[in-house]
Amino acid sequence: MPDRFHSVTLDESRCKGCINCIKRCPTEAIRVRNGKAHILSERCIDCGECIRVCPHHAKMPIYDPLSSMDNFSYKIALPAPALYGQFHNLDDIDVILNGLLKMGFDEVFEVSRAAEVISDATRKLEAEHKLIKPIISSACPAVVRLIQIRFPMLLDHLLPLNPPVEVAAALARKEAVKKTDRKPEEIGVFFLSPCAAKNSAVKQPLGLERSNIDHVLAIKDVYPPLLAGMKKAAGEDMEELGESGRIGISWASSGGEASGTLIEDCLAADGIENVIHVLENLEDEKFQGLEFVELNACNGGCVGGVLTVENPYIALARLKHLRKYLPVSACHLDRIPDEAVRDHAIKEEESVLSLSTDFAEAMQKMAQMEEIVKRLPGLDCGSCGAPSCHALAEDIVRGHASERDCVFLLRQQMSELAEKLSQFDDYIPLPLRSDDKEESE
Repeated sequence: MPDRFHSVTLDESRCKGCINCIKRCPTEAIRVRNGKAHILSERCIDCGECIRVCPHHAKMPIYDPLSSMDNFSYKIALPAPALYGQFHNLDDIDVILNGLLKMGFDEVFEVSRAAEVISDATRKLEAEHKLIKPIISSACPAVVRLIQIRFPMLLDHLLPLNPPVEVAAALARKEAVKKTDRKPEEIGVFFLSPCAAKNSAVKQPLGLERSNIDHVLAIKDVYPPLLAGMKKAAGEDMEELGESGRIGISWASSGGEASGTLIEDCLAADGIENVIHVLENLEDEKFQGLEFVELNACNGGCVGGVLTVENPYIALARLKHLRKYLPVSACHLDRIPDEAVRDHAIKEEESVLSLSTDFAEAMQKMAQMEEIVKRLPGLDCGSCGAPSCHALAEDIVRGHASERDCVFLLRQQMSELAEKLSQFDDYIPLPLRSDDKEESE
């Protein structure tokens, strides 16, 4: 299996060996060994949950620095809709878009504009009965990776459309080439991202041969210089740059995409634990008549990403205020653009959770795991460095751990050993004292 790029990394110098991260990781991708956490690359989905819960800030997101803007003579900003909820006392989105121009970008293309393209394309595909129900949104890369790893039976239900940011990047570059007569490679496309998983999706795209985005910038890094640019823009005559409506901007929050499809029987869930629960129910076919499912790994939707600066629920309230006087939608399609259609199907990740490629060997290891689980205490305390007793049993079978790593089994074994030694001591004659020797003589 080729090595995957991950936008979540670990600073071992900060890690204290606590178990906060291993208990919250949705794919059991973290272990604590020798007092330090270790991330299992093949299991990680870059959801950022470990970044949120680490009290020592040992887990960190990876993204591109602002200095990467210097690599291009013509720069296009792709602001995520979540960016609009980061600023207080804001009544006009054009203030943000003009602020990006003041910050050094030559052009702005709203991701919310592309989101409306995807919403319209979804409606058209659904009306043509070309989608497998229930349709699962493919916009959140962390959720798509989760389905790859834990729920491969649901891969065919993924919406066969690219995420809005990729559509925005492709359309923005095409428009800029036509407008400036520059070569495509001379134009830099920068996504202002609310989450780390989208950086992974750019470096190793899902359903695309190559991403249309050149660099991913964190909203939290963009925020200070953008704030200064907005203050400059507010004092001047601003360009009318906003080209999206309520549907596009609503994609920043949980339920926004689902409402934009205009499909009646929809379900929206946010937060990785809730997402897993919904996927489990979908796999077990517990939902009847459900047509569309929107899932976001972050609480509240994209506004809850680890690269934002504002509380997600405050950001949601601000977005609600901003979109109040906007049209329902500003983008309508005569046909689905080629940029919106995914290049190829997303396939199951090879051998991520399987114990062996050989079926007989896998069954044998599974039986060994079951026997080991029976001997373990079943407390799922995490003291062994694994998130659960089942995970420890799997590590033991794979040869990465031993039963001695369980502190309860180790204590039990030490107690049994001490008891045996004490019984053995009863039969060992004590050495004669000096006065006993004299009496015997």
